[in-house]
Amino acid sequence: MTATTPTPAATPKAVRTPPLAEPSGWHEVRLTVNGEPVTAQVESRLLLSDFLRDRLRLTGTHVGCEHGVCGACTVLVDGTPVRSCLTLAVQCEGAELRTVEGLARPDAPLTPVQEAFHACHGMQCGFCTPGFLMTATALTEQGERPGDTEVADALSGHLCRCTGYRNIRRALSRALDETYEVESDTATATATDAQRGE
Repeated sequence: MTATTPTPAATPKAVRTPPLAEPSGWHEVRLTVNGEPVTAQVESRLLLSDFLRDRLRLTGTHVGCEHGVCGACTVLVDGTPVRSCLTLAVQCEGAELRTVEGLARPDAPLTPVQEAFHACHGMQCGFCTPGFLMTATALTEQGERPGDTEVADALSGHLCRCTGYRNIRRALSRALDETYEVESDTATATATDAQRGE
């Protein structure tokens, strides 16, 4: 038997890591936030949550996990709930944003969703509440009452460590009942008026 000498392992070549790409710079973004037009210069990598909190001082949008899991940072972009910690500010060019501060002005009455959360004790520490309010608002504004599965799916994107969700679900159910009952009553009154020829 002949002894073979093992071949030395090839020395790995130094892998040249390319330098980190420079951000593509700054962009002017025009959008509407809570009914007010906003124009700002933003870095291309600026998250919407940071833009809202740091630049616009709208701190009601809370940042929890920074991975889009907890739902605390939910805002409405053109009426759709989005996670602001996963959305770039530049992606909102031309969009209409609504944050929890835009639900009801300090001198105005609470919205039906806010009233329901208050009446049903749908909050405890309050950290997750803005995200729940924004998703609940979207559900009450979509034009037709969502089914139980749609409501469960919408709430599944939110975490609450305090309440166990019972009061949150009760509050959302109450807000939906009030919203769609009022719309139903209005539609019935309109149909009745039409039958009478009014």
